[in-house]
This record gives sequence, C-alpha cells and structure tokens, in this order.
Amino acid sequence: MAGYREHISVSGLCGICYGTSATLAFGFTPLQGALAGVLTWVAGMLPDLDSETGKPVREVFGLVAAIAPFAMMGHLMKWGGSAEGAIFLAIVLYALIRYGAATVLGKISVHRGMFHSIPALAIAAELAYLGYKNDAISVKLLMAGGVALGFLSHLVLDEMYSVEWSGVRVRLKKSAGSALKLTGKQFLPNVVTYATLMFLTYATLVDLGVLEGPEPTSLPEPIRQALEVEPQRF
Repeated sequence: MAGYREHISVSGLCGICYGTSATLAFGFTPLQGALAGVLTWVAGMLPDLDSETGKPVREVFGLVAAIAPFAMMGHLMKWGGSAEGAIFLAIVLYALIRYGAATVLGKISVHRGMFHSIPALAIAAELAYLGYKNDAISVKLLMAGGVALGFLSHLVLDEMYSVEWSGVRVRLKKSAGSALKLTGKQFLPNVVTYATLMFLTYATLVDLGVLEGPEPTSLPEPIRQALEVEPQRF
C-alpha cells in the first residue's frame, strides 16, 4: 500500500489544483478556494484513521481535530450563543476528536476495513457538507467535493500500490480491491456504515431541498433549533 508521505503529497497536489481551479475557473473567492484545497489535503489522510497507532495516525487526528472546529465555527457560534460559548464548544470538539475518537477507533476498527471504501468516502463528503455552515449551497458543495476528492486520492493510490509489475507480468497483492470497495468482510461494520450513510444522505437531501424534512413544530424545542434549516441560495 502507499505510504504516509505518498498520500499527503498526492492529496496536497490535488488540493492545490482543486482550490486553484475553484477560484480561477468557477468564481469562488481565494479564501474559499484555499480552504477547499486544505480540506482536500487533509481528507487524503482520513482513510488511515483506522490504522495502528503511530506518528502518522496521531498527526492525522491532530489535523482533523484542529480543522473541524474552524470548519464548523458557524454552527458553534449558533449553538454556543456567544463568542465565548463558541470557543468553549470548539475546545470540547477538539478534545473529543483528538483523544476520544482516536481511542474509540483504535479499539473497534480494523485497518483496511470500511474506512477504506466508497461508502466511507460519501460519508466524509456529506459530513463536510452538513458541518460547513454557509448560506450558499455552492460553497458547501465545494467543500464537500474537496473532501471527496482527497479521500478518493487515498483509495486510488492504495489500489495502484497493490499492483506489482515484473516485466510484462502483473501480480496483485493481497491488498488489491481492499480500498475501492462497497462492502467489507464483516457484517456489523457494513450495517453501521450503511446506516450512517443513509442518515447523512437523508439530512443532505433535506438541506438541498430535494426532500422535505420533519415539521419543526413536531420536535422538542432543543432539537428543533439544532435541526433548523435556514433558507439556502446558490
């Protein structure tokens, strides 16, 4: 499989191309293009969150934990009710991802499991879309697209490194097909992955206006405020 340096180099290059194209060809602001490029770069390391403990994994969790609060700052400002509240929630979110998520994943995940899969790619992109607060759907899709591109670069690179060339002969390693897959070998991870994907897909389609969400008045007040969808514009 490809190493840590190969992944960050390829996803970094993808991020530069993606962010530059978004700014020059599609009219996004330089700041939006730069952020999309950074998300692409970081997403190129996301599939390895299920790896064995080590320096690369700690760096990945550190990057995700640092960037997630900034990407979700719009939501944190709303939920916190003030600048101080948002900062407190950002610190809590950082700690949960950096330490809590790392510990949990280390105990329940298997390397090259469902973290290396097409459904996981879709989940990561939808989380980016739903987590990034912006009035323009096009900007949210830009960020989600960057995450999807970075994640895909990791999967493709792993599959490329699973092929060995010996002259004109091609030999596939045991890891071939373990990255670009739809299902894993274990039943429970497949169920959890697809249940998560279905939930996030529903939430994304509601936010896009493709599906109708639950009536806000039928939900408890705290949940209604948290799930309140503001009008979007392209």
